[in-house]
Amino acid sequence: MTIAPVQCVLNAAARPVYGLLPRDHVSAAAIELHWLPVEACIQFKLCLLVHLTVIGNAPTYITDLLKPVSSLTSRGTVLRSATKSDFQVQRTRLKSAERTFSVAAAKSWNNLPLHVRIAANTDTFKWRLKTFSFCTFYNQSLPTAFM
Repeated sequence: MTIAPVQCVLNAAARPVYGLLPRDHVSAAAIELHWLPVEACIQFKLCLLVHLTVIGNAPTYITDLLKPVSSLTSRGTVLRSATKSDFQVQRTRLKSAERTFSVAAAKSWNNLPLHVRIAANTDTFKWRLKTFSFCTFYNQSLPTAFM
């Protein structure tokens, strides 16, 4: 499934707010409205579910799909990724297998900076995650108060 049709709907919703014509670019309007692209919304939801798993508020069927690197005992060594609360990303051969929750959520979480992951509560985590996602997808610099 492609996310392009969903992104088109989001773009169409921004046009009447700013009185844009059908051929006008909506990027500036989306930035001003502080709307994330659809791909970023998907990443946001995946990371939020992983955060709920980390703090113990996720359902067990989601928790069972994610394996922390710290729980792996490979060759009796401690991995650096274990101290960063990373999750194991399963190797896949198929492109469609990369879209499964256990792979996509682990990749999304592992790509987050540490200051986003270590949020004390869910509201703080969501604020940091949206700010990070917004700045990443629209190529803007992070605010200094965010660091």
